[in-house]
Amino acid sequence: RLVSDWSSDVCSSDLAFSDMPIDKIIVVEDDLIVRRNLEQQLRQQRYEVAVSGTLAGVRELMERDTFDLVFLDVRLPDGEGTDLLRELQAQPQKPLVVIVTGFGSVESAVECMRNGAFDYMLKPFSSDQLQVVLKKAENFNQLLKVNQYFNHAEVDETGFELLGKSQAMEQLRQLIRKVARTQATVLIAGESGTGKELVARALYRQSPRSGAPFIRVNCAAVPENLIESEFFGHEKGAFTGAVSKREGRFELAHNGTILLDEVSEIPPQLQAKLLRVLQERELERVGGNRTIKVDVRVIATTNRRLEESVERKEFRQDLFFRLNVVPIHVAPLREHKEDIAFLAHQFMPRYARKHGVRVHGIADPTLAALEAHHWPGNVRELQNVIERAVILCGDAGLLEPEHLGFSGSGGGAPSTPSTPSTPSTPSTPASPPVEEGGMISLAEVEQRHIL
Repeated sequence: RLVSDWSSDVCSSDLAFSDMPIDKIIVVEDDLIVRRNLEQQLRQQRYEVAVSGTLAGVRELMERDTFDLVFLDVRLPDGEGTDLLRELQAQPQKPLVVIVTGFGSVESAVECMRNGAFDYMLKPFSSDQLQVVLKKAENFNQLLKVNQYFNHAEVDETGFELLGKSQAMEQLRQLIRKVARTQATVLIAGESGTGKELVARALYRQSPRSGAPFIRVNCAAVPENLIESEFFGHEKGAFTGAVSKREGRFELAHNGTILLDEVSEIPPQLQAKLLRVLQERELERVGGNRTIKVDVRVIATTNRRLEESVERKEFRQDLFFRLNVVPIHVAPLREHKEDIAFLAHQFMPRYARKHGVRVHGIADPTLAALEAHHWPGNVRELQNVIERAVILCGDAGLLEPEHLGFSGSGGGAPSTPSTPSTPSTPSTPASPPVEEGGMISLAEVEQRHIL
């Protein structure tokens, strides 16, 4: 009853998923008429259905395949359905179980729920009752899969806000507000470290799909031989190691948003299949023959110029056109240097809290050194530099140029306190530092230059 009430609340919430997460069902019923009637209703809704009239038969079916939902009669010729219910709860990947009985009682229902049943139905039941149970099971299964994904996903400690006060950043935020409320596919281009994923998350948070899942796929990090399974999922036995059915990222993102991070790294043989998903909004799992409809909004990022990849025949032109419906360019940090000081002051207290360091400010020469730097790593490099400076500043409480670790600034070198710490631009070679009273060794010069 508690599970049923909770699932009903989920159905009425913003997380309203359609008939995606459940596709394979077992009907365990010894009454031939009830079994065939239930099987027929489920097949009409395009579920894959297996049937059995005994416990031995259902155990054999489950050894051969993975199922999402079981309609289980309580009284069967070779035992009690509740015995199978308890067995299923001990499995690592257990299906949802709906108990079906013609001899219902409050005590029986409570006992089944305690043993792990998802819901409880009394025979005879109407098609409307069946629809309610199926809808609750689909919602619950989708939430379960998405929750498992997020439990294993990497969490970015730095937050997801898009910071900056420059005109370039304000124009970017205005564009995000315009595009977010649409369903258009978006291609976000920019150098590494500029914050392309933050733009994607801002699009998601401000979109009508913000209550549904946001699933990220790092296309550059997935091994080439597994990327198709990662995208589209696989069936049990599809390849060596596929010991059970697995939903792909597109299925997990159903009714929500999927982020294809570094989409230019997708191998050519997969690009045609991705194009089909974008055009037809349907896919097939690896090793499967069932077409699965998906409703997802696609956001892609790239640090390359995809037009050049298309010219070199490394990226399909039709896929590029399909992704590039709304292009968004994220400017490198060197093109809006007026944000450097603001970002540095935002990052400083964050890393001070993280590392338990008391920092109360940034020296003016330090800000000058930050603004003079070229920032090939963009905002991500600035984050790392500020984190390093916070750690090295110690009890001083003020970030000085030597804490930044820039080449030629003396930062990070284990030199004596009398060493001058004048900021220098990375484009100008630093002069060999001279100690008071004479020259220093070549080894010391090399050490400082490397640091």
